[in-house]
Formats: sequence, C-alpha cells, structure tokens
Amino acid sequence: MTTAKDLLIIAIEVDPGGPVGQGDLSLALAGAELIDLLGTRAVTLAGDGVVPAGDAVPEDRLLAEAAASLVRQGPYESVDDWLWRRGRDLFSAYTAVLEEEGQLTRQRRRRMSFAAARMTVADSPARRRALHRWAADEPVVLALAAAVGIQCDQSADEPVVTDDAVTTVLAAVHGAVMELEAVRQRRSFENAAFANVWRGA
Repeated sequence: MTTAKDLLIIAIEVDPGGPVGQGDLSLALAGAELIDLLGTRAVTLAGDGVVPAGDAVPEDRLLAEAAASLVRQGPYESVDDWLWRRGRDLFSAYTAVLEEEGQLTRQRRRRMSFAAARMTVADSPARRRALHRWAADEPVVLALAAAVGIQCDQSADEPVVTDDAVTTVLAAVHGAVMELEAVRQRRSFENAAFANVWRGA
C-alpha cells in the first residue's frame, strides 16, 4: 500500500459523510504520490522543481504510473504543476483500483435507487494499516488529511514534519486546495449573479 491509498481509505473511513471534495482529495493524492516518490529516492526537489533521480519502477501500479509520468528533461515541472497535472481525476483512478483490489465496496440505498452509492472500506490488512497510521498521528498522513479538511481528534499538537522536501510538498498541497476553493467560490458568486440577472429580466 502507498500513502495515497492510505489517505483515501482514511478519508472514507474517518469522515464518510464529510464535506471533502473529490478535487481536494485528488490534489492531496497527487501530493501523497510525490511524497512516496521522494521517500524511495525516485525524485528529488531542486527548489520546487521535481527532478527524477532514478529508474526504479515502484511495485504499486498507480505509483508506477506517477513515476512514469515525470517530466524527465529540464526545465522540470514545479510541485504545483505536478499537483494540478497529476491530480486531474486522481480520486476516480484510486477508487477504481481500490474497488478492483476488493478494498472498497459501494452500497446503494434501497429506497433511493438514484442516490449515489456509499463507499465503504472492506476489513482488510490495508484498512488496518491505514488506520494505524492515522491513530499513530503519523505527521505526513495527518498533514495531508488536514489539507482536505479532515481533522484528527486524538492529537493536541500540530503534526511536525522535519524533511524539507516533504514540507514543500505539503505546503503546495495546502495552497492548491485553497486555490481550488477560491475557484469554487468565484464560480458560485458568478452563478448567483447570473441567476439574479435572469430573475430581474
């Protein structure tokens, strides 16, 4: 399992009815992938540039896809560019793979045939590993979860990440999620203004 898969399991398990959006999670999943690639030394950061550092192929399919998609010639893309490019529809990609692996199931509500199916996490070693990382207050996991609005109740202190490159990625994830929220709000205001014009016509 990877940090991205653990994060998605935590999001579904810990905050199933929460306000976390798929776009927010997609950005955080892309950040989690980059953190895992840093951990395996597949990439390094030069400032905020993502620089490939090796040819080893990760065992995980989605992480291997992430590694294969790295820009391998200068100028290298920034962490921000990576999040927006790699994060596009990443939530859907991860839920599909976890369903395929039997880690996620969808349960439709009987009386509401047109309602969206509710995702549940299967009881498995993957689920237990993800929740162990959450319960252990692992700083990276807590910081990624906090970026998408999932707060940890058991920890009174802010998670402390000591690796500068990981800190750079986490800051970029926070910034990207805030930027996405600003876009949502702007569209909401524009739609409301448009609706008011039609009402007044």
